Amino acid sequence: MIDSHAHLDDNRFKKDQAQVIKNFEKNGVDLVVNIGADLVSSKSSVFLAENNERIYATVGVHPHDAKNYNQDVEDQLEMLSGREKVVAIGEIGLDYYYDFSPREIQKEVFWKQLELAKRVKMPVVIHSRDADQDTMDILKQAKKENPDLICLIHCYSGSVEMMREYVKMGFYIALGGATTFKNAKTPKKVAMEVPIENLLLETDSPYMTPEPNRGKRNEPKYVRLVAEQIANLRGMDVEEVISLTDKNTLDFYGIAL
Repeated sequence: MIDSHAHLDDNRFKKDQAQVIKNFEKNGVDLVVNIGADLVSSKSSVFLAENNERIYATVGVHPHDAKNYNQDVEDQLEMLSGREKVVAIGEIGLDYYYDFSPREIQKEVFWKQLELAKRVKMPVVIHSRDADQDTMDILKQAKKENPDLICLIHCYSGSVEMMREYVKMGFYIALGGATTFKNAKTPKKVAMEVPIENLLLETDSPYMTPEPNRGKRNEPKYVRLVAEQIANLRGMDVEEVISLTDKNTLDFYGIAL
């Protein structure tokens, strides 16, 4: 199993990070992609990846931190992107739920990092919350300008119709704990209808913990609960779901085992 999106450098893992890594290894998780959200966490992700055989890293600035983005940050991200175990730019995008950074600045920084990804020829991990249409509009334009652009819409929360638009663009959809929540009708519909060749599994640890552990800290080992739920929703064997989504994750990130 592969967890395509986690934050093992988060403060909630400060006391027992090494144990959490052992936990996922013991529970059948072969690889974890640790995601950068600002310059500090991007550096932490690279450090984690370079010191753990089973961890890879992405580097990027989350929309929450867009207000702190500048040329020096971009230069450091570009330098980090050249490290051997860095596999994508991200997570980047728009977040209108919290609005921790002004929306126009979020859009500007989103574009700058899409241009960075184009320069360094890397796939992109997208964060979009309460900003579905603006995210789609920017990515459609970016795809026109860079036909090689490949994106993963992490923790996908949009409609089935929008998911189909992303799939037409050759993009990937990542689903996590929300598919197990009792009242989460749309994520369940998406899980049933997304083409299996465009689907990745994630935990977003330490957030979005799947049932029956909702309310506790999430860990990569719980990615199996996501796989089981998606297999149940689709009427598939869980091992087949794991096998196919693992292949998609390796393909998207360009990881050769």
